[in-house]
Amino acid sequence: MTAYVISEAYVRDPELTARYAALSAASIAKYGGTYLVQGDRPTAAEGRWPEDERLIVLQFPTMQAARAWYASPEYAQARAMKPDALERRLLFTEGV
Repeated sequence: MTAYVISEAYVRDPELTARYAALSAASIAKYGGTYLVQGDRPTAAEGRWPEDERLIVLQFPTMQAARAWYASPEYAQARAMKPDALERRLLFTEGV
């Protein structure tokens, strides 16, 4: 079943975030993931979305692939710089 990784991110350091994004993209592709939404600032039709937060949505062929990417050595370098680059909420979910 298709899996999605949804991230709500606040950029702390734009330069570091750009480096993080480049490292992440290569690791995401290696594990079969693709970007559906990349760094958009969504418009809330209902409720509130913080003006300075971005939305990222990834699609993976399976939850196993998504979790393998997150725990991978390829993503580890990007993940290590994440605390200085950005603050985020990260969600894993399966599609229908």
